[in-house]
Amino acid sequence: MGKNENGRRSVRVKPSGAPADSIRPPHSGVGRRSSPDAEAVSDALRRGADAFLTRRRRTAALCLASIGSLGVVAAYQNGLIRHLPEPPLHGLDADRVDASGEAYQFLKTPDAALGIASTAITLILVGMGDADRSRRRRWIPLALAAKAAADAAFGLFLTAEQATKHRKFCSFCLLAALANLATVPQTWPEARAALRKQE
Repeated sequence: MGKNENGRRSVRVKPSGAPADSIRPPHSGVGRRSSPDAEAVSDALRRGADAFLTRRRRTAALCLASIGSLGVVAAYQNGLIRHLPEPPLHGLDADRVDASGEAYQFLKTPDAALGIASTAITLILVGMGDADRSRRRRWIPLALAAKAAADAAFGLFLTAEQATKHRKFCSFCLLAALANLATVPQTWPEARAALRKQE
């Protein structure tokens, strides 16, 4: 977790769950083992209180919003649902946009699934490392900022494709693109801190 001005680890007013070392399983059992590093990540993400952790939580929420929105599109593109409901606004037609051939062109698979996979990688980078990662594992915040920028750029590209080719938009895709765009400023401060540590 992050440290406050007194050098002590800061904890959220309402932390999510107990400290990881207090719930360590009493038996070795089958499966994965814990470690102090893994417990530090658990405590930082669930219980830590500093500006970078707050921004990481916001970025995680935005990633999950993007994945959820794209999940609805993926259900349509895979034939699980027959129609994508849209608000009654001029210019929205998700059925048409998401059923078009270019939406299946790359890897010959629905592009919503590719968007979900890509955003899931971003979500992994959000959660990777403890509260001191901008100092001890600098590559993670830098990689996250770069990946967030790439996600945003691709979302803008897909939006431009809808505008110029279909002259119609998918509201679910717009929501995902906006969520990805909003992650970019959330990742910059930690990336800048990581860069300063390298100077």
